[in-house]
Amino acid sequence: MKKLTIAHWSESDQPREKLRDKGPQALSDAELLAILIGSGTPGISAVELMQEVLSNCNNSLNTLGKVTIRQLMDHKGIGEAKAITILAACELGKRRQMETPEERPDLGTATRIYNHMHPVMQDLDVEEFWALFLNQHYRLIKKIRISHGGITETAVDIRIIIREAILSNTTILAVCHNHPSGSLKPSRQDDELTKSIKRACELMRIHFLDHVIITDGNYYSYHESGKC
Repeated sequence: MKKLTIAHWSESDQPREKLRDKGPQALSDAELLAILIGSGTPGISAVELMQEVLSNCNNSLNTLGKVTIRQLMDHKGIGEAKAITILAACELGKRRQMETPEERPDLGTATRIYNHMHPVMQDLDVEEFWALFLNQHYRLIKKIRISHGGITETAVDIRIIIREAILSNTTILAVCHNHPSGSLKPSRQDDELTKSIKRACELMRIHFLDHVIITDGNYYSYHESGKC
């Protein structure tokens, strides 16, 4: 019976598609390495080829990182380019281990939000609206500029904010925008937008922390003012 290549496997079993749908943690070491080398040889898939390579390394990635290009090329189906790719990946793994994790800023208060966003917004001559996506410990997951508008206001699509919050597993949301005029007084549009975002967060069970208005030197907090 003719052996099936990876391309003929069930899509849920193909390494690239499996990583896409289930995440890298769902893949074996051989499957992850197979993605790197791209293809095997006639009669042996990339996954089987990497299983063979790992078997010769006692199924240890640590040992794999110590082999030479020439030793990898002793395996039929692994040329110089594939051998270099494998060792480059091993080296990246080593370098990652040596780095300290990136510290996510704590944005649990309006002052911290202001200090974090002021350098981004202090010199703007038009309004920008940003969303800050936080985890349950008020640590920043990511921040996104939602809109870039005029001198007095900017249009904000709340659907974009909620979509990004869901995709990033956000549990706490804060938003901010600048007033190029220097005025800290919220506009009627600012009040209505804040209420709409809060309602959308309540519907999706996301805690809406604050809406901070930023000027060059000061801020207004809806939370601190009891309006959020």
